Amino acid sequence: MSVESVSAQGYARKSLAVLQQVIESARGDVAAAADLVAECVRADGVVQAFGTGHSQALVLELAGRAGGLVPTNRLSIADLVLYGGEDPAVLDDPLLERRAGVAARLYDLAAPNPQDLFVVISNSGVNSVIVEMALHAKEHGHRVLALTSLAHTRAVPAAHPSGRKLADIADVVLDNAAPRGDSLLELPGGGSVCALSTLTGVMLVQMTVAEAAGRLLAAGERPPVYVSANVPGGFEGNLELEKKYAGRIRRTAS
Repeated sequence: MSVESVSAQGYARKSLAVLQQVIESARGDVAAAADLVAECVRADGVVQAFGTGHSQALVLELAGRAGGLVPTNRLSIADLVLYGGEDPAVLDDPLLERRAGVAARLYDLAAPNPQDLFVVISNSGVNSVIVEMALHAKEHGHRVLALTSLAHTRAVPAAHPSGRKLADIADVVLDNAAPRGDSLLELPGGGSVCALSTLTGVMLVQMTVAEAAGRLLAAGERPPVYVSANVPGGFEGNLELEKKYAGRIRRTAS
């Protein structure tokens, strides 16, 4: 790759090409993912979304945002402190995501209902707490939807003691088409710059939400959707919608 290609326009061209590829190649997987989401909402379930690191951006894209579904809940390692009474210093542990039992603790703190759907997001798909969450959810009878990079996960070894990766566990897998290491633009002499997974991940999340909403509408049901709190009546209307899921969804400031 030339130095000239490492530019705003170079990233725009390459990322848009991958986005178009994702839009076309993921149609079947998005339809299957939308079935899971629509079935969850129809069954009075909550979509439990979990990710670590930068994958938390996609959790936020799914759970609790304007234009998104109301019955969604964000799971975070910070829940150990916010809801579990742990000392905040526990979050300073760089190996916390590798500690056995963390996902099970987060699951217990969320107290999900049997009909809840778990959406587990990880670019690599091998992080121990990610795999543990997917396994724990499956063991408790939940359906699991994964958003990951198949190129990356196939290129690295499993980190969980089971030898399994997120894509091995999920009922449906959405491939974000990010390359190994995530960065899109190669640098002269080695290395690369500019991540892709968030961009393609947002597209896949919103395509799935749109398709699920369409399924609910086709069945004569109005999707429970957030309105921006920054329009008149939005905040009050959202509070009314949330009453149905009281105690099952969390909305924190961060």
